[in-house]
Amino acid sequence: MVIEEVHEALPLLSLNHVSLLVRSVWTSVQFYEDVLGFGLIKRPSSFNFHGAWLFNYGIGIHLLENESIDEYDAINEPRPINPKDNHISFQCTDVGLVKRRLEAMGMRYTTAVVEEEGIQVDQVFFHDPDGYMIEICNCDNLPVLPISSSCPLKPSNGNYYKKMAESKCELMEIVMMKSLSRDMMNFSF
Repeated sequence: MVIEEVHEALPLLSLNHVSLLVRSVWTSVQFYEDVLGFGLIKRPSSFNFHGAWLFNYGIGIHLLENESIDEYDAINEPRPINPKDNHISFQCTDVGLVKRRLEAMGMRYTTAVVEEEGIQVDQVFFHDPDGYMIEICNCDNLPVLPISSSCPLKPSNGNYYKKMAESKCELMEIVMMKSLSRDMMNFSF
């Protein structure tokens, strides 16, 4: 007799932070503050290594200094900007303004356009001081559409949301509408 185990997804809520090894914490702090608008926040004093924590847009960036980071890279010159490389992506309200500001700062970048059924997404890719790829896009132009009709997206297990909907698909619609409403309230005209 074979007993099937049912595996549920981990009880995740959201992305908390991205941690990056950097050559110079302060050079990277300056980049993430000046270019991307993150703010420096307090990090636990019990850490016995140099680093910094930044926060904005509901996500943290943790920088960990490793001056010998070049030992891990065979290439010490700037890598080509490749949209197919690992990257961190940020949603924006105005891709044209992003490009103008990057140009004003003298930063190299490349662009890409994704089209699907008449909907266009504009993407801008560039590197941080340590060569990590950053993408800025208007990706929310593309709707999030489940591939199957069974609504595979997993909602939070919080009681608040359970009371709001009878089915998982209805629940996902409520969560997405709440997010859209919050985004609309934060949009400045």
